[in-house]
Amino acid sequence: MIKSFLMIGQSNMAGRGFIHEVPPIYNERIQMLRNGRWQMMAEPINYDRPVSGISLAGSFADAWCRENEEDIIGLIPCAEGGSTIDEWAVDGALFKHALQETKFAMQNSELTGILWHQGESDSSNGSYKVYYQKLLLMVTALRKESDAPNIPFIIGGLGDFLGKEGFGKHCTEYELMNQELQKFAFEQDDCYFVTASGLTSNPDGIHIDAISQRKFGLRYFEAFINKQHVLEPLINEQELLSLHNARTHTKAEKMYILSMDFAWGKISFDEFQAKFIQINND
Repeated sequence: MIKSFLMIGQSNMAGRGFIHEVPPIYNERIQMLRNGRWQMMAEPINYDRPVSGISLAGSFADAWCRENEEDIIGLIPCAEGGSTIDEWAVDGALFKHALQETKFAMQNSELTGILWHQGESDSSNGSYKVYYQKLLLMVTALRKESDAPNIPFIIGGLGDFLGKEGFGKHCTEYELMNQELQKFAFEQDDCYFVTASGLTSNPDGIHIDAISQRKFGLRYFEAFINKQHVLEPLINEQELLSLHNARTHTKAEKMYILSMDFAWGKISFDEFQAKFIQINND
């Protein structure tokens, strides 16, 4: 059975971590919804822009697989870079698209959680003052329309690197926004807050870098599995990351990686054939 998770928010949910900076995650029990089909996950998962990269979803899903050895996890990527909370209003295109994708996924999966990260675009000009109510309207409608009134809603905090340099300098009210996000999670049922404390950014000063996205995904999973807020970095984040880096790939995963290496021109056709035969004979 596929247990599906909806990914919504802006660019730090979509993922902008540089792909070359972390070991890839290949796991045949992690699927992503693309072109109306469940496919084996490959990063970037949420391809909202040509610059999409590592998001928190990969390590979240990998951690989920370690705890659930029988089921398959399905990721429903619907985050949109640069989007404001107003663009996630229930009568807007982003909400409608996410709901449509969710209902489609629910035809052959069980909606199990919603992952939300958004707020950088609302961290100026006093937008935090009306954020809580707008988020409440969206969450309430999404749960109702998905017929999932108690679905866990995981909320990630904004990075403490904001407000300092690059594009992040414009997020002058990120601390006030974090207070609203945390307050929402504390007050609303089945909502859990995840701290971004200690995470680092790309040189642009606004996007969470690849290694921090891996750590963030672990924190999201910790909040989900324990149904509680994660207010401090996990003490064993590096150890948990090393577990997925050391994992032995299955035959299907090796074939998948081989096919991509050939398609990307990393190996010749003769090398592809030789390795194909070797994998089949192992």
